[in-house]
Amino acid sequence: MLMNDIIIPYDLDQRISGAINFFWSTRSGQMLRQAASEAYDNRGAVSGGKQLDGFIAIIVQILLENGLDDKHIFYNTKLELPGYYRPSKKWDLLIVDNEQLVLAVELKSQVGPSFGNNFNNRTEEAMGSALDIWTAYREGVFKNSNPWLGYLMLLEDCPGSSAPVSIHSPHFEVMKEFENSSYIKRYALFCKKLVLERQYHAACLLTSKRAQEDYGNYSIPCDRLAFLPFITSMLAAILAHRAMKGGG
Repeated sequence: MLMNDIIIPYDLDQRISGAINFFWSTRSGQMLRQAASEAYDNRGAVSGGKQLDGFIAIIVQILLENGLDDKHIFYNTKLELPGYYRPSKKWDLLIVDNEQLVLAVELKSQVGPSFGNNFNNRTEEAMGSALDIWTAYREGVFKNSNPWLGYLMLLEDCPGSSAPVSIHSPHFEVMKEFENSSYIKRYALFCKKLVLERQYHAACLLTSKRAQEDYGNYSIPCDRLAFLPFITSMLAAILAHRAMKGGG
């Protein structure tokens, strides 16, 4: 598919399914290895890393298909960016061109059973990362480059994430949109607000059931948070960067 000089692969849906299949398969393998070492708990799959590498592969391949030189793409090493409140933070994918930060992407996932505490941790991490990088940007840390920031979340679709959750707020009423909301809805609200408040330029939220017969299944809770607008926004930022360079 060609959209105003932006190339979107025709098999994007299949690529996403493959990345989700990789996520569940990798997670399952990590948990089995942890159990075999007689030190198993749910942290084994979390600390193993690499579960979202399928999404990194999709993004990198699309960037290359759109003519980006691979020397500007960083996804295995050299991922640290300086901050304002801390010396540096490691992101999941960067594009750095001519000493300018063009793009930075954060990828996160969450599976059950502890949705409540992990939801708070994930939201605080995302907000903190954005605050840190934009304050550093204000201070000229990135040599006047204006980076594009993206946030992608893969969330397990299960009763613990799809059922309404009670809210405890003894002193003040919570905002109406959060009443009777599930964690899926709360993540959708969160991701939309990240973009609305210009903390990130685009956000993507995908959900997937832990179903071994179909490890590649996924759903899109909100069309605005689908992968297509996410990657299109990213590619548009790269085109804008090229235009500012004079078509380089």
